[in-house]
Amino acid sequence: MRSPEPRGVASTALLELLPQEPHAEGIETLQNAVGNGLGGSSGILADDDLQLTLFCLYELHYGGIDGAHPDWEWEPGPLAVRREIERDFESALRAAVDLPSLEPRDSDGVAAVLFELAAADTGPSVSRFVAKKATLEQAQEFLIHKSVYQLKEGDPHTWAIPRLNGRAKAAMVEIQADEYGGGRPDRMHSALFARTMRGVGLDDTYGHYVDAVPALTLASSNMMSLFGLHRRLRGAIVGHLAAYEMTSSQPNRLYGNGFRRLGFDEDVTWYFDEHVEADAVHEQIAGRDLAGGLVEAEPELLEDVYFGATAALALDGMLGEHIIATWEKGESSLRITAPART
Repeated sequence: MRSPEPRGVASTALLELLPQEPHAEGIETLQNAVGNGLGGSSGILADDDLQLTLFCLYELHYGGIDGAHPDWEWEPGPLAVRREIERDFESALRAAVDLPSLEPRDSDGVAAVLFELAAADTGPSVSRFVAKKATLEQAQEFLIHKSVYQLKEGDPHTWAIPRLNGRAKAAMVEIQADEYGGGRPDRMHSALFARTMRGVGLDDTYGHYVDAVPALTLASSNMMSLFGLHRRLRGAIVGHLAAYEMTSSQPNRLYGNGFRRLGFDEDVTWYFDEHVEADAVHEQIAGRDLAGGLVEAEPELLEDVYFGATAALALDGMLGEHIIATWEKGESSLRITAPART
């Protein structure tokens, strides 16, 4: 993706460093900036500077950042800095959730608890707002928030595949094969979402709108990367995917209806309509075979499975509250005006 605009001392230090060859002086500057940022942050989940810094550090492991020297991906200095941010980020996520009972359960029992958590989610419904009363500008904003993850949909969860075995691994591969279009590039969910963006006049270039979205949007994506990139958190990425699938089908039906209400045809709604059917199947696989199968094989991961699920629901709720609150006041949910389509 193109290099974003910095949001503070930490992201400034990182983005100035990335085009250069790795060197110790630059790492020291970055470490000091991040240390000061962590010490002075009033809450990392909504900290623009730290979330952008973490997002860019993770992006080195995905498609990369324009102009960044390739050696930075595995350079020890940035990895150490990333770990410092991750510690505070993970602690904040754990503090934000309440876990259900950790009573031992079989795969059906684990799935039942996850379905209960998803059903009990009472956060503000962005999907109902889009379906019933969102303006075109608000619907575009909704897509801009989603684009940070949806244009690489599936990738953070795919990190988990080599960390799983047996029933859980097979279930993850089955779900991810659908995410990637079953081998057809035009049916990849990221490609369908890009088509939706183009259909409503938005730029579908990955990362085009990173500058526009607030820290909470970046945090939602960063949470997936945190869970996916750490083997010790394989239970959390599995729980996250299960919650994601269990809360997808009906909202996507409403999103599709909202864009139809605004006058768009299946060229725009295909992404949402595809998820209504696909995720109704995925939620069963994710609950019983993926999450349940993992816990049956590794019972010690039950807590992290529930942590991943509850964190996904909690952060989604926080972002939803922000979006609805600003829209109801007639304001934009973005931090800056979205950049023009290129």
